[in-house]
Amino acid sequence: MAFAKAVYDRRVELGLTQTQLAERSGLTQAKISRVEGADTVPTLPLLRRPTLALNASLNIALDDDHEEVTFTAHPAA
Repeated sequence: MAFAKAVYDRRVELGLTQTQLAERSGLTQAKISRVEGADTVPTLPLLRRPTLALNASLNIALDDDHEEVTFTAHPAA
């Protein structure tokens, strides 16, 4: 669920629609919808594609009772 929220938050921050993110990442809009709805178990390749499309690095912190997923924006070129 944390990855889903992080993708949604970053996409909205960039002002992108699900369709635009799908085009940037080479995924379908339906797949982006499933990612944001936490309806899919992300593999490493699936984690990578929207992360690169969102121009960011993905940070995942896991602990016994806490998980945190954040994107760190890459500096503008």
